[in-house]
Amino acid sequence: MKMRYVFWLAAALIGYSYLGYPAWLWLRSRWSPRPVRRSSGQSSREGSDRSSAIPAVTAVMVVRNEEAVIAHKLENLLTLDYPEEKLDVVVVSDGSSDRTPAILADYARNSGVPSEIRADFRTDDRTDDRTDGRTKVRTGARTRVRSLMKPASEGKASGLNDAIKLATGEVLLFTDARQHIESGALRLLIENFADPDVGAASGELMLGDPANGETGKGMGLYWRIEKKIRELESASGSVVGVTGAIYCARRTLLDASLLPVDTILDDVLLPMQIVRQGSRVIFDSRARAWDSPNLGEGREFSRKVRTLSGNYQLLQLAPWLLSSQNAIRFEFISHKLSRLAVPFALLALLIASAFLPQPLYRAALAAQLAFYALSLAALAGVKIGPLSRIADAARTFVVLNSAAMVAFINFVAGRKAVWAR
Repeated sequence: MKMRYVFWLAAALIGYSYLGYPAWLWLRSRWSPRPVRRSSGQSSREGSDRSSAIPAVTAVMVVRNEEAVIAHKLENLLTLDYPEEKLDVVVVSDGSSDRTPAILADYARNSGVPSEIRADFRTDDRTDDRTDGRTKVRTGARTRVRSLMKPASEGKASGLNDAIKLATGEVLLFTDARQHIESGALRLLIENFADPDVGAASGELMLGDPANGETGKGMGLYWRIEKKIRELESASGSVVGVTGAIYCARRTLLDASLLPVDTILDDVLLPMQIVRQGSRVIFDSRARAWDSPNLGEGREFSRKVRTLSGNYQLLQLAPWLLSSQNAIRFEFISHKLSRLAVPFALLALLIASAFLPQPLYRAALAAQLAFYALSLAALAGVKIGPLSRIADAARTFVVLNSAAMVAFINFVAGRKAVWAR
């Protein structure tokens, strides 16, 4: 009898995490929608008379050893479809040991304007190096790029705190070095801030490339499901976390929201602090950035372990997330914490099925074993015809839950996760 209870409780937890919670969000979005009151955007190239009403934006980014992509990223940011005089960039180099600091210094010397558009940006090339004994800030006379050089790594959270302090825009655009932001994405995100209830707006990360579209395999499939959940959360409330590669936040809501220096999930804690202040954090799928869907199995697994470890860390850094101070406490538990329990529920379900003799439980055991066999086949690279897509989904599911188990072991053992690119 006890095993029967274990079986059904485990099945209920797994079912709620992946099916029940999204279904509840869908129903809530239908009975209590909260549409965002957006402004009507207009391209900066159309010479709008309303440009004075467009908020100034500072794009902030923390990088370490990104010489391969940093120049491309800066050009990507500086050529976004947004008024030139309303957009600047702050980059913190967190102990880079490659050519990243030299590339950033070159942009500062040339007013942060890439070579192909530098002739259209009239200013002198004087630069000013200000040193506080620990870091160096490099700026130009009228620069659009300012960089803070840290000789030793202090972590991404510390770098973000420094970038926020240096930022001057009314709205901050948070991004990372590797991903390419679509030209109109910033303007689309800014439209959401016409609604005074919106404190932050997250864009959508696309795994693939613009020419061939987003992948539906592996982590791409998982990410598409995750984005649908965020879309449903946003439709009638706030999202639990944002897309770290592309999101905007009001500067005034960040002054009292600096991050603890060891924070792993800055893209969850910062938006949750904004929600705590009474503002909404929404998801806008129109604003997109692109990234590679395949960073290598080992690297992707390590990144997932780090992310899931960050969920455990959040409970230590911000216990208020489980209190009434968190207006979306139910969503936080359902979206973030319930998934941490799924690996244990899967193990309990398998063990309970093995000990229960009734036909229903025998069938459940066979189904689980077949599912895990498919995941092993996908991990081994075995092609099994029409079942390959199911096997790929099974592999992703098993890898993610294995990462959650490793994250729990690391948490119990006191092993700290560090910032990884």
